[in-house]
Amino acid sequence: MLAVMSEKTIALVTGANKGIGYEIAAGLGALGWSVGVGARDEQRRTDAVARLRAAGADAFGVPLDVTDDESVTAAARLIEERAGRLDVLVNNAGVAGGRPEEPTTIDLETVRRLVETNVIGVIRVTNAMLPLLRRSAHPRIVNQSSHVGSLALQTTPGVDLGGISGAYAPTKTYLNAVTIQYAKELSGAGILINNACPGYVATDLNGFSGTQTPEQGAVIAIRLATLPDDGPTGRLFDDNGVVPW
Repeated sequence: MLAVMSEKTIALVTGANKGIGYEIAAGLGALGWSVGVGARDEQRRTDAVARLRAAGADAFGVPLDVTDDESVTAAARLIEERAGRLDVLVNNAGVAGGRPEEPTTIDLETVRRLVETNVIGVIRVTNAMLPLLRRSAHPRIVNQSSHVGSLALQTTPGVDLGGISGAYAPTKTYLNAVTIQYAKELSGAGILINNACPGYVATDLNGFSGTQTPEQGAVIAIRLATLPDDGPTGRLFDDNGVVPW
């Protein structure tokens, strides 16, 4: 198995059983990569893998709850046993807080839940996978962020980012800040880490109110996952280029 896997790029996409995550996995699979479908729901994970394989992708399931230490450790062990390394990690899994999200009235448990998944979960998975990424010749990390995490855009008059968000938007701002620190620490390791903004995509995260398809939303993450060795690191991108912090 390791001999076969050494000939392919190995990727892991968290939250890949549906929506944008699924389309990222599909896009990477279409490149001929071996793609781990990270998801905590067994049936949805199994169904997603079956769909990807039916489309010709080399997909495999990775039981993964980004909020659980043991689950993340087991996921790293599975990938090590299967492939011996990891080339690309896409931290796509995330949750929303629902409405209302005014900071003066928001439930603090909602804030904790969003930070645990959207920020701590990314740190937990990234750190668990780093030993495997360091074995790659071209390691890449892509974190799923959002325009709403941009302080510059949030404070620009006339820019509409969907109203007040006392939990979800701040978790993306926090994720942006964490990504910068990872980029600084990993600058000499050849690991490129960037954040992707998929745009306003119709998913269950926003009640399918978005104006873009999940396939369209996956494009920027796929682009960042396939950056050349001299590509950028520590930045936030959408389809049009760099997004201000």
